[in-house]
Amino acid sequence: MTQSEPSPAMSRPTMSQPTMSQPTASQPAPSPSAVFQSTKAEAFRQMHAGGTAPLVLVNVWDAASARVVEKAGARAIATSSSAISWSLGFPDGSHVPPALAFDALRRIAAATDIPVTADIESGYAGADGAFDDGRLHETVAAVLGAGAVGVNIEDSGGERLTAVDEQARRIRLVRSIAAETGADLFINARTDTYLSGQFGDSAFAETLARAEAYLAAGADGIFVPGVTDLHVLHELSRRIAAPLNALAGVGSASVGELHDAGVRRVSIGGNAAKAAYATVSRVAAEILGDGNWSGLAGAPSHADMDALFSRPGAGKG
Repeated sequence: MTQSEPSPAMSRPTMSQPTMSQPTASQPAPSPSAVFQSTKAEAFRQMHAGGTAPLVLVNVWDAASARVVEKAGARAIATSSSAISWSLGFPDGSHVPPALAFDALRRIAAATDIPVTADIESGYAGADGAFDDGRLHETVAAVLGAGAVGVNIEDSGGERLTAVDEQARRIRLVRSIAAETGADLFINARTDTYLSGQFGDSAFAETLARAEAYLAAGADGIFVPGVTDLHVLHELSRRIAAPLNALAGVGSASVGELHDAGVRRVSIGGNAAKAAYATVSRVAAEILGDGNWSGLAGAPSHADMDALFSRPGAGKG
């Protein structure tokens, strides 16, 4: 594998997406916030186009983590549904009340001026057998209303993965809802073929079949968590005609190696939140144990934290 080796994700014609129409004499001009969101959507889409490095996303869970990640040099912000759930007192897996998740998303999007993509789990619309299209519509509307320009939607709908045709239908519905508003929503379709452990030796073939169906339904990218083998990632990137998203963490290949394998987007899920909570746990144990304050060394000052939210134009758009 070489960095110069072409990938289908690079050569594939860009899927036609709804864009903000030009105002006519009978239509009002789009608001500055709508124009700003459209600009961010276009920029976010271009971040998946390849180049010398993949799009690296350090997933966040609140406004402060979003600002810290932005300040560290992030090009875009991705939320983590697990991290948001934990921060609000719920386990991962669609247990958090959607209204709370949407409020967290609004606060995150308002805190930063760079593109935000939202992890919406399976759509916050119920599990298989009790899925509510109306609730999925509410979720997509909330995402767009918050100012986000992308979503992750997954096919883990219960004990088994959601059937391919049904998941494709849901993706098609997300695309339709976004199109109704003229929003250029980047749909990153997550498939848990590997992470679920349900498919054994047929996981590769199942992943390709699901990816093809999801892309035909309107997805823009494919997320396959649970794959760390660079050869498998390379073969997936060759055969999936869209940007491939890999989940990374301790023990994963480097960003450069993932890029050479054809990965165009790297995210870390709830790992940043777990690292943050590990720091809190360690500091608390030291202070409550022997009264050692050394764990507080290197922390930002009160003024530094306040400054994260007092920059000019904070939360505009």
